[in-house]
This record gives sequence, C-alpha cells and structure tokens, in this order.
Amino acid sequence: MKYLDHAATTPMRQVAIDAWVEHAGALNPGAQHAAGRQANAVLADAREQVAELLGADPVEVIFTGSGTEADNIAVRGLYEAMRGKQGDRVVCSPVEHSAVLETVKALGAQHVDWLPVGDDGHLSDLEALDTPAAVAAVMWANNETGALQPVKEVVRRAALQNTPVHVDAVQAVGKVPVHFHDLGATTLAASAHKFGGPRGTGLLLAKRSPAPTASIHGGGQERGLRPGTVDVASAAATAVALAEACSEMDRERERVKELRDALVAGVQREVPDVVVTTQEPAVEGHAHFMFRGAHGDAMLMLLDSLGIAVSTGSTCASGVTRMSHVLEAMGVEEALGLGALRISLGRTNTREDVDYFVQNIADVVAKARAAGNM
Repeated sequence: MKYLDHAATTPMRQVAIDAWVEHAGALNPGAQHAAGRQANAVLADAREQVAELLGADPVEVIFTGSGTEADNIAVRGLYEAMRGKQGDRVVCSPVEHSAVLETVKALGAQHVDWLPVGDDGHLSDLEALDTPAAVAAVMWANNETGALQPVKEVVRRAALQNTPVHVDAVQAVGKVPVHFHDLGATTLAASAHKFGGPRGTGLLLAKRSPAPTASIHGGGQERGLRPGTVDVASAAATAVALAEACSEMDRERERVKELRDALVAGVQREVPDVVVTTQEPAVEGHAHFMFRGAHGDAMLMLLDSLGIAVSTGSTCASGVTRMSHVLEAMGVEEALGLGALRISLGRTNTREDVDYFVQNIADVVAKARAAGNM
C-alpha cells in the first residue's frame, strides 16, 4: 500500500514498539512498594524527556489518553478557571479540530468570537484578542490544509489582556520545533500517534498558573487534571518516539517538502484545473487539493482500489456528505469543496509513492467526474 495519510496517524516507530514491550509489565506507578517505585521511575524519566524536548518543566507535562482529551481538559478547564475573572467570553478559530470546536460549543459561553480566516486558510484578523476573554483557543497547524497559524502573535496579543491561550499542536509536535516556554501559551496539546508513538496516548503541557480547573475527578494523578493510573509503557514509548522525531526533524522536513513539492507539481501537470488549497506557511507534508465535479469520497474509493490511502476531510451526517467546516470557513463554495483530497506525507514515504499517485490521479479524477454526471 502507498500510505499517504500521515496526518490521520503515522506508523508506530520501532523504538516506540521496543520501549512499549520493555515496559509492558510495569505495575502501578502510584504504589509505594518496590514495583511501584520502579514503574514511577520509568514514568518520571519519560516525563523529563518530553519536557526537555518540548521546552517545558517536567511538572507541566500531563499524560492523557489522546490529543482530544488534552484539548478538552485544557479548553474546558481554563474556561472554568478564568471566566469569573475575565468574563464569560471565548475566542476561537473556526478551523479548529472538532476536539476544540465541539468543546467550545459545549461550554455554554455567553459570547464566542470567531477569528476570521482568509481563503489561504490562515487567520486574517486577530482583533478579537484585544479584549479580555476567559480562554482563547488556536491550533498551530491545521489538520486538513496544513496551514501554520501565527500562534506566537496570538499568544502575545492575548497576554496583553491576561487571556490564557490553549494551542492545539497535534499536527505540529514532531514536525516543527516546539518550545513551550518560548511560545508562552498556557496549555498545549499533542498526540503520540502523530509522531510515531502509540495510539491512545496524548500529551498536555500546562503551566502551573493559571491552571485548568479539573473536569474529571479521582486519585489526583497528573496534577489532578487527568486522574487515573498512568500507562507507563505508553508514556515511555511516547517519549522515545518524540525524541527520534525531533532528532530527525530538520532533514525530514527538507526531504518531505521535496516530495510534497513534486506531488503538487505532478498533480497540477496531470489535472490542470486542480485547486491547490495548501498555501505557505504550512506543514511540509500536507498537500490539499480540490477537484471540481469529482466527489471526494468517489476519489478516495478509487484510489483505495489502487492501493493508495488518502483522506477527504469532509464529514458525513445521517448519510449526507458535507463539505468540511475548514473549507467552509475559508469561503470555499460547496461544489468545489466536496471534491477535496488531503495528501499527507511522512517519514515512510518515498519518491516512488509520489510518482505512483501522480500517475493515477488524472484517471481517478476523470472517473469520479464521470460518475458524478451519471
């Protein structure tokens, strides 16, 4: 299979598999006996390693069950902690992952200000940050288009109003340099399986103050923000996967960008009327296309039959496929947006993968368009 869907998940790194197997027998790290202390030492090492790699203090590293859980803990927790001081207002971008969007909608805030997005997928106006809010939530890299948002400027503007900022960095960590303290965000979320770690493990970096209010309650593990017995093996696997991703980041960014550029040029050559959605600055591995008249789901199935794995980014509700909310926020017309394909390259991809996709895309688009006109 030609796997071109790394933004969805990336294959687990061998170092992560080895670390997981090594520590799979670890017992409860909260126990006071020798076995518990041994497990806790492994967990502490993993926490320290993640902290060093991401520019944080070990106490700021919270292991969660997913990036989605980390987003929920941060957004809901900061809102609850700050709304009495900063007012019942939230600032958010409309192109956020559903883990943030749905959480914001569920808060019941009196007012939500949506930061406008241009047709290039980037935030176009940060004025809403110039008024105090209980929390602001802005992603670092978009999961569909790959657009890199001006998170440093977001944090700077928000700080002038004492507004805490949550950054969803799920698509950024392991792909671009991340330093939590230099960024200045209040919280930051990541997901292990996006950089070759185990699925079912996320990371939340959280400042000591202002700290999110706990939304679930239990034994007090992970500073009380994510209580429950920590999966030591997965924490260890996450740390070594992140270490390997960071060590190869510079050369992989260059290599993957070359592949992405060749892919975009090839698709434009084979399908001249294609619309390339991904615009710089963007994560190097992302290439988002729109093919008018060719339904994304039809293209996905045709590509799948050729052994090529991609995604569309559209959503399905009650059997009806809708254009993604990201493209909608960018002002894309539905007739064009329904013909979307997201190609996301990663460390396992080669020029052969790119060439194979380019060789087949024109025929796939033609068949999808023909099927749509039947």
